[in-house]
Amino acid sequence: MLTFEDVTGFFLKAAAEVGLTAHPEYWINSRTMEREFACTCHIGSCEQVENSSICTVSFSWGSLDTALSLEGPRGVCDFFHEPHADCPHLRTREIPALVLDLSYSLSLKGATFSEETLLSLTQMLRLRASEHSSRTIETRPGVTLTLQDHRLVPESLTLQQRVELPIWHPEGLRGLHESSPYQYSGGHTLSPSWSHRYSYEEEEEEGEAEIVADDPHPEEWLPRVMVDVCQDIVHVLEALSAVCSLPD
Repeated sequence: MLTFEDVTGFFLKAAAEVGLTAHPEYWINSRTMEREFACTCHIGSCEQVENSSICTVSFSWGSLDTALSLEGPRGVCDFFHEPHADCPHLRTREIPALVLDLSYSLSLKGATFSEETLLSLTQMLRLRASEHSSRTIETRPGVTLTLQDHRLVPESLTLQQRVELPIWHPEGLRGLHESSPYQYSGGHTLSPSWSHRYSYEEEEEEGEAEIVADDPHPEEWLPRVMVDVCQDIVHVLEALSAVCSLPD
């Protein structure tokens, strides 16, 4: 079983391990009972944060996540209908992942940049951020504008990224590593007992491989993945600061 507190705890521990300063916040929607987590992270002391790049990591934990946590992939059935042995929910890869949204920003502190320079900075930022992001599936740079003296001026450089954690997926960590199913990016391998907790069945009519859902035990690999995510955040924060320090 994996809880909201487990996930947030894994992240905060990983952030401390790689040297990130973290400021977590927690909310709960009293109507939907959805829980939300947001954590502002930066490198260095809080006194210098105004001159530093920052990253806000956020995710939501809803009732479906709770059902999946209690029952594994079988929780999809419990959430939507009465479970039965031949339900396609038990043989699907379309189980929603837990999505982490990463929002980076760095104030331009009133510096003047030409349109061409801003375009070049955003392109360079996207390239450098992508190079240093082993877990993200999307990278979108941007520029926020503010109105001053009846004209728009650039206020900050931004970057949006997403990380999908297939913690309820029948194949577990394998969903993160297509080429190396049972190995972390840090070189750690899964135990044989865990790596064999999934199996395939052949569909008699279509002859296609079909996955059989099982308990993916995310608590065995999620702490290591959170360290990878936090290391990526450190690298992107450094890249963001480096790009903005380039001369016009």
